[in-house]
Amino acid sequence: MPALHPDVQALLAMLRAANAQPLEALPPEAARRGYLAGRRALQPPPDPVAEIRDLAAPSPAGPVPLRLYRGEGTAPGTPLPCLLYLHGGGWVLGSIESHDWICRRLANLMRACVISVDYRLAPEHPFPAAVEDAAMALAFVAEQAEGLGIDPTRLAVGGDSAGGNLAAVLALMGRDGALPRTAMQVLLYPSVDLGLTSEGFERITEGQPLTAGTMRYFVDHYAPDAADRTDWRASPARAASLAGTAPALVLTCGHDPLCEEARAYAHRLEREGVPVTALHLSDQTHGILTMSRLVRTSATVLSFVAEALTERWSLGGPEGGRGSR
Repeated sequence: MPALHPDVQALLAMLRAANAQPLEALPPEAARRGYLAGRRALQPPPDPVAEIRDLAAPSPAGPVPLRLYRGEGTAPGTPLPCLLYLHGGGWVLGSIESHDWICRRLANLMRACVISVDYRLAPEHPFPAAVEDAAMALAFVAEQAEGLGIDPTRLAVGGDSAGGNLAAVLALMGRDGALPRTAMQVLLYPSVDLGLTSEGFERITEGQPLTAGTMRYFVDHYAPDAADRTDWRASPARAASLAGTAPALVLTCGHDPLCEEARAYAHRLEREGVPVTALHLSDQTHGILTMSRLVRTSATVLSFVAEALTERWSLGGPEGGRGSR
């Protein structure tokens, strides 16, 4: 087992002292309340930004709530590059509120726009509801770019954990022409295969914020029909080809059951001609970006993500780094 960063050791000791129940021991509503409270306790006060605006993307299933952030120092009315951000939480937990700090920080670091998506959650809305909402959000942002003050040629998708899963799916849909093609996909400790068969699920069974048992709880709620778990829209690693998708940034952490499958996804993207930046933190755990009050590496990682996106946007939009199909 890789060594643990001292900040992660302190985090785990705090969780043990609190005698917190594992998420999988709770019904979804209780787990959501605990998750949001934990995110608020583990993140610093929110950064001020130049603008915050609540929006909604139209959808056959009902409006999809969005929140737009414009970074400090950006001029009103200037078209900005934009990251469409999809929060983590296993498709069961999380919201715009739980990931507000991340979106504010990224908007400021990039001097850009971030739009956060409040997609429908399972088990009330199982697969493919989250995919449908994410797709409607991306289509809306691209179509309404001018009115939103966004440069549609510099649009990226990204997210953490379950949100990274959705971002990878949107990148595949953009490759295939079902959605606008984006300049980059930012996959932060993503889930990419709902089969849950990688080595990490044998290795991480207790003692971490996310364990194999927690992931099974999430997948059982999100995709209760086992046949859905092999659909590439649920498990992008099962897509026939990844070639031609947007250039990728893939973050993995050593103490995470999703580590091996996400690293394998990054390697496969590279083999199939997609430009990849892979950042592996062997001494970190899943979920660190929403634990930045205690885990100092989180701020460093967000700065890295911001720099990578800014560089990609400087290359001139979706075609600037297009891999071969």
